[in-house]
Parts: sequence; structure tokens; C-alpha cells
Amino acid sequence: MLLLELLRPEEAALLTQALGIEGANAYQALEATKFTRNSERANTLLNFFGLFHPVDEEQDKLPATQKGRANYTLFKHQRLAARRTIFNLLKNGRVLLHMPTGSGKTRTAMNIACDHLRSTEPGIVVWFAYSEELCEQAASEFEKSWLYLGNREVGVHRYWGSYNQNLEEIRDGILVAGLAKMVSLLKNAPFILSQLGSRTTLLIMDEAHQAVAPTYSLLLDAFCSLRKDERLLGLSATPGRTWNDVGADEGLANFFGKCKVTLEVEGYDNPVEYLIEEGYLAKANFEQLHYTPGVEMTTKDIQALSEKLDVPEAILGKLAVDEARNLAILNKIEEMVQRHNRIIVFASTVGHAELLATVLRARGIKGSAITGQTSSALRNSIIADYKDDSADPKVLCNYGVLTTGFDAPRTSAAIIARPTKSLVLYSQMIGRAIRGKQAGGNEEAEIVTVVDFKLPGFNSIKNAFANWEDVWA
Repeated sequence: MLLLELLRPEEAALLTQALGIEGANAYQALEATKFTRNSERANTLLNFFGLFHPVDEEQDKLPATQKGRANYTLFKHQRLAARRTIFNLLKNGRVLLHMPTGSGKTRTAMNIACDHLRSTEPGIVVWFAYSEELCEQAASEFEKSWLYLGNREVGVHRYWGSYNQNLEEIRDGILVAGLAKMVSLLKNAPFILSQLGSRTTLLIMDEAHQAVAPTYSLLLDAFCSLRKDERLLGLSATPGRTWNDVGADEGLANFFGKCKVTLEVEGYDNPVEYLIEEGYLAKANFEQLHYTPGVEMTTKDIQALSEKLDVPEAILGKLAVDEARNLAILNKIEEMVQRHNRIIVFASTVGHAELLATVLRARGIKGSAITGQTSSALRNSIIADYKDDSADPKVLCNYGVLTTGFDAPRTSAAIIARPTKSLVLYSQMIGRAIRGKQAGGNEEAEIVTVVDFKLPGFNSIKNAFANWEDVWA
């Protein structure tokens, strides 16, 4: 109150007006007024004298416990898989990480790669993938993960397709390399490859079921043999080569020293059950499409079919021009576009994919074809159009290029018109259509398999996941 008494009469009168109080004697009126903390009158009084408002220490005090946020998180089962993988890399040198489609295999592997680079300086992680889509997916994902998990600035080096690098200058970071380009380097400049291999501290092979293919196994062995402390991590949803050739499957298991870390979810016998229940994978409804063949197979064809690991190209070519078969496929697509906006068709040959797309357009359905002969620019344009948000039904017919590294969550149906004896290939094809709600996809998916020559295919992603356990035991 001493401060109020020191006001000049005209100042006291102005203050009473500002406070909205009345009285014959301004000083007595001010003395009789109560100023409650943080009230409007108290704030007006402080502003009049140009004073700061008192800070309420209790109000601004942080709670005793807060959550430390993470921006590149893993679920508990993914963290367990990552820890077990890192342990086995240090102990055995080679390990295959077995996680089903849609379970966050790439994200888990990036945590492992970032953990390795944080503890190894300088360090070089080399990531092998066989398609451009898989390569770009890996490079982009590393950039995202290192932003949150990294401890220094490192290089993200692209080396596939038209991308080139001076490999001799790479000393720290990650190199994402296309397998075709690395095989070419092995043939034409082995010295450069050996130098890179001697500096590589972790090698990651995506789609690792291909690791024992003759050319790739030679590349991997040559790469890993250059260091005593080799670290080779394979990634795969299907840790086998076939479903009916134990020898080929054992070759893959032996290549990784029969060391496999399998995703496990507490309370579930099979992680696929969890992924479907939680909405990360769609519930797949399988259907078989039967037809009366218009093309007969010769004795030679049937013999080749029994001897080969997969359906021979000659037979695929005959199926591609079977009019009865194609009519059945086209009629099925016309039926499916009534309930699906995005459908992917796996054709038997390049010509088959183009034929189906052409006839669909003639029938008023937006159909496009992508094959290994499609230019990168046109491929990117077709895929962008297929992925857009329009409600118009779109059908993407492809041969040989969209089984992996292609992510279009709105796809809710697939037609498997490319017969295969490979459970690996079949699992990859249906994987394009079974993204669940949690992954921006659908609750259910429709998988139609064209039945050819008593080869009905497969019908359970759960069974496929556990198919190769015996050869890894």
C-alpha cells in the first residue's frame, strides 16, 4: 500500500478509473480494494506500474515422471528379434533374420544397421538388393532411421541402375548396391570389389533366399572372405528356395550356418496370426480359378515340369496364348472390379501382361502393364497412377518386376496367373495384396490362383511362414 500512497493525486485518479473503482477519495478507494493473485485487477495494477507478473513456480514445474519419446520405434517383438540378431552376428558371423511380410523387416534391419554404425567408426554397411525398387526403399529408409538413431554425419551411397560411385573413396556410412551392378564389378574390376570388401564391417542381403544362387553366392563369399570378422545378415520372409526340394533348402540353411532368428510374438504360435489379428496384414481369402485348357501339354512338357524347380518358360509361353485361359482370367477381373479398386495381376509372360492390359482397356477397364522391358520413366508413371487416391478401379498387369519392393497398400486383390512351384515366389506375389488396415491397407484381401495342370498353388501365408523350419533345425 506504500506504493499507492506515493502516487500523485492525478495518478491515483487515473488508476481508480483503470481499475473501475469509485470513491470520493482515490487513495481510500485504492486502499479498500482487494487484489487477488492473477485476477484482472491485479494484472491491471501491475501493468500500471510496468511490473512483471509473478511466476507461479508450482504451475510451471515439470511433473516428476515424463515419457521419453522415440521417433523410430520398434515393437517389443521386433526389439527382441533385433537383439537376438545382433548377438548372433557377433557370435557366428552369419545370421538370417526371418520375419513375415508386413511385420517390419526393413525397419528392424535398419535399427540393426544403425546400431552397428554407432558402435563402429568408421564403418561401412553394404546393403545388397536385386531390384531398383528394393534399393531405393532401403536407401530412403536408412535416411529416415539415421535422422533419429544416428550419432554423426555419414554418407548414404546409391549404386544401382544409373547411379555410380567412386567406391574407393567410401569410408563411412551405407552403400546400397544392386546385385547386378555388383556382379558386374566382380567380373570386370575385382580389385575394387576386394578393396570395398576389406573395409565393409556389415553386409546385409535383402531377399536372402537368393543368396545361394551360383552367381550371388560367389559374390557374397568373395566379399565376406576379405575380413576375419565377417558380418553377414540375410533378410527374408521365406527362408527357403523351394517347397519340394529339401537339398536346395538345406543349401541356403548351410550358407548361413543354420543360424536363423525368427520373429516371435508372445502368446502366438505363429507371428502371422498376430499380424492378422492386429490389422497389420489383411485376412486373405483364397479362391481357385479353374478352366478347360485349350492347349495340350506334350510328354516332353510334362517331363520338364517334373524335373525343373519351377514351371519352364516354354510351358508359361503356351499358357499365355491359351484363349480359354485368358477369357477365364478376363471375366474374373471384370467381376472383381465391382468390389475392388486396385487389383494386381501376375501374368505368365511379358506378352501375356501386355495382352491382358490391352484387352481390359478395350473392355472399358483401366489396365496397365509393367514388365522388365518397361522403361524406368514409364514404370514410375504407371505405378504413380496406380497408387493415386482416385476411386476408379485400376488393374496392374505385370511380369517379373513387382513381386518385391512394390508397396501399394490400397491393393486388395491379386490374380496369380503365373503358375509356380516356388512357395517363395508365390508368397511374394500374394504379399503385394495383403497389407492390413494398420499399414494403410484393407481388412480382407482376395487371392485368386489360376489352376493349371494339377498345380493349385498354395493357400496359407501362415503355413508358408513355417514351411522350412525342419531344414534350419
